Amino acid sequence: MNTDIYHVIHRRRDVRAQFSGEPVPDDVLERVLGAAHAAPSVGLSQPWDFVLVRDRDTRQAFHDHVQRERAVFAASLTGSETERFARIKIDGVLESSLSVVVTYDAGRGGTAVLGRHAIADAGLYSVCLAIQNLWLAATAENMGVGWVSFYREPFVRRLLGIPAEIRPVAWLCLGPVFHVEAVPDLERHGWRRRVALRTAVHHERW
Repeated sequence: MNTDIYHVIHRRRDVRAQFSGEPVPDDVLERVLGAAHAAPSVGLSQPWDFVLVRDRDTRQAFHDHVQRERAVFAASLTGSETERFARIKIDGVLESSLSVVVTYDAGRGGTAVLGRHAIADAGLYSVCLAIQNLWLAATAENMGVGWVSFYREPFVRRLLGIPAEIRPVAWLCLGPVFHVEAVPDLERHGWRRRVALRTAVHHERW
């Protein structure tokens, strides 16, 4: 049994503060995007696109938006959660040298997408599989990835000129890192703890 894939899975982290700022080599980027594009998709619709964002001004505009959304979330917290959240860095948009925005096109594959007639979100799930492939491939390449979720979709559409019918699913920060933390950030800062596998496993029925 080849255990390399298990090592990569457990080494993967949501990177925020550890980016070195160095560029992503072209050959590495090609392999990582190739891994994402090789993901399984419902009806072989391949409903994803990848918008590569290197421009500093664009990333700064997105970073400013993220900070405003951070303030909105912070205002909803009370007590110890407020203190814990204040210590958590939520993005590496400016520290990384490249952002990859992954989108979902529900129209990809036509009106009759094999396997999607009963589960409308199957296409969205396919995009998430592409994101996971990208993340694991980047980890194998000793690159860091950080998924930024503090944004409003209409803002990202306007910023990047994404058509109204296309959904931005993930803004990913990608780049070389100084190191990868052994313990995930949210665990290190006491925000949440990973639960044991046995608590999530059911047999035959819920």
